[in-house]
Amino acid sequence: MDISAVEFNSRYKNQDSFFIIDVREELEYQTFNIGGKSIPLGILLRNTEEIDFPKDAEIVIICQHGLRSETARRALSKNGYNNVRNLKGGILALRKIHTYS
Repeated sequence: MDISAVEFNSRYKNQDSFFIIDVREELEYQTFNIGGKSIPLGILLRNTEEIDFPKDAEIVIICQHGLRSETARRALSKNGYNNVRNLKGGILALRKIHTYS
């Protein structure tokens, strides 16, 4: 299931309760991030059973464009996480509607 940049931005600003996993590479994360747990996609795919979030928690997966995050969402869903969402359009979509500092 996807979450739009507009919905994510609103919920993020309202400090709604959800976890964020950023699946970009470490250099991408260090260059610009909005918080959340940095787990590059390759590591996440090798270690999905080691993710330390509750299986029923809402988790939003983010990346640059929304492609890697969709791959991660599918992997987590297959491993019993039942409320995982992909940020459609990724960080780029967020930056178009809001400037994060």
